[in-house]
Formats: sequence, C-alpha cells, structure tokens
Amino acid sequence: MQLFIFILVYPLIWVLSRFPLRVLYFFSDVLYVLTYRIIGYRKAVVRKNIKIAYPDISEEKLKTIEKKFYHHFCDLFIEMIKTMGISEAEMNKRYVFKNMDVAGQYLNNNRDMILCLGHYASYEWILSMNTYYDNNGYAIYKKIKNKYFDKMMRDIRGKWKTTLVINKEAKAKIAEVLKEKQKRAAMFGFIMDQSPSNDRNKHWAPFFSVKTPFFIGVESIAKEHNLPLVFLGVTKVKRGYYEATFTVITENPNDYKDFELTDKFANLLQKQIEIAPEFYFWTHKRFKFIKGLDED
Repeated sequence: MQLFIFILVYPLIWVLSRFPLRVLYFFSDVLYVLTYRIIGYRKAVVRKNIKIAYPDISEEKLKTIEKKFYHHFCDLFIEMIKTMGISEAEMNKRYVFKNMDVAGQYLNNNRDMILCLGHYASYEWILSMNTYYDNNGYAIYKKIKNKYFDKMMRDIRGKWKTTLVINKEAKAKIAEVLKEKQKRAAMFGFIMDQSPSNDRNKHWAPFFSVKTPFFIGVESIAKEHNLPLVFLGVTKVKRGYYEATFTVITENPNDYKDFELTDKFANLLQKQIEIAPEFYFWTHKRFKFIKGLDED
C-alpha cells in the first residue's frame, strides 16, 4: 500500500516542483480555501494554541492571525514541493542569511556546532545554508512512516549537502561523527519546539503565558561535547522570500546551569514569534502540556 500511494503521488509532486513559484502560489490560494474555509483543518487546535499564547486577545485579532497563518501554512506546503525542483541560485535569492560570519567563525575554522530553531517561517529552506560553507550538515528529523516518501525527503534534502538523522539515533550519530573528526566541521541542526513525551528528557520552560515542556536533549548534547549552540531566527520578508539571522546562545555550554540554555532558546523563539505570530506553526500541539508560570 505504501508503494502504491507513493507511485500515485510522486509524479504529481515532481511535475508541480517544476512550475514557477508564482504559479504554485495560485494552487496555494486554492488550497487555503479548501484547508481553512471548507475543511477547517485543525482549526480548533490552532485557535486553542493562539488563545493560550495570547489569553487576552480579541476575537477579531485572533481571526486575523488565524487567517494569515493558514495562508502561510499552505505556502509552506507548496514551497516544500518546490524544493525538489528549485535551483541553488533561486534558493539563495529567496532565502538570505544576514550574518554568515557568525556561523562561519565555527564552520570555517573546523569547529563543530549545533544550530537550533523552531517551527517558524520557513524551516525547510534553511538547509540551503550548507551551500555557503565547506561543512558536513546533519539535520535531525522524525522519520516519515511511508518509507518511500521518507527516502524522497532524504534525497531532496541531500541535494543541499545535508544528511538526515532520525531523532532517536541523533545522540549516537553525533558521538560517532565527533569521534571520527572529519576534515570539515559538522553542523547539527535541531528543531527544538517539539512536545516531548518522555518525562526524563524534558524541562518546563516559560513560554508565553504558561510553562510548557521542551526537549533537553540538545542542551545535554551541547554540554557533553562542548559544542557552541547557535539560534537561527527567520523573518518572512514577503511571499517566498525569507531572511535568517544567527544568534550565539553560548560558545561554552558548560558555563550554564541545567536548563538555562533551554530557557534561553524558548525566550528567543517567543521573541521571534511575537514579531509576527502568523508565521508560527500553530497546527502543531505546542501546548499539549501546560503549567502556570508560578508552578514548579
């Protein structure tokens, strides 16, 4: 069945990926009507998340954020498809890194590092950063259940010199890479705002109006291997165009107490979202578990 579904869908994805983005955004507009106005895909989750983040928000403001989010959500889907057919030149024009020297001080000097980010703006196109540096890129991800689509995503992201590593294998893979010590620096990319289910691997961090659990695995790995931890903030300039900025969280992770680095990430992510909340991935159950800010 997995192969049958893949055979049906893959040709359509391939054909669409060859269309110019200005044409694909027409499909995105149609998809918006279908997803938001007709089906109402995860609308209750989106609305609940926004209300938790902004408990005093007016109904009018909530709907404005909601509608803008679904437009962006559909654009992300289209842009993910386009990734298969986009050229390096067009990608570099559409996704601009503002302060390349910040990551360059590590990657260009053979020092390994961790890059962390959230589900904000475009997190798919960040992989193009590996075309700017002579480094080995590793992106930690959750394996797709359909093995054929999983391979497809590996191949697509592989064109940006990125090796995908299943999240459950990340710790072992990072230790292996660092032990072998390649001639080129390694950059390990993590999306840190997933909702952890394992009680032993989470920290309740302040995030908007509540506390919610964040993975501490990234902080633990950074401390274990003394890796610089860098946050990538992304801004959506206009449709199909993004700018990314690197912010060093720390060069010396062991100078910080437990969970302080995770708190710093949560704070940076919140500040980024507050600028334009419509570009956060609200369909993700970010507030699946919550506590009050005064609770331990």
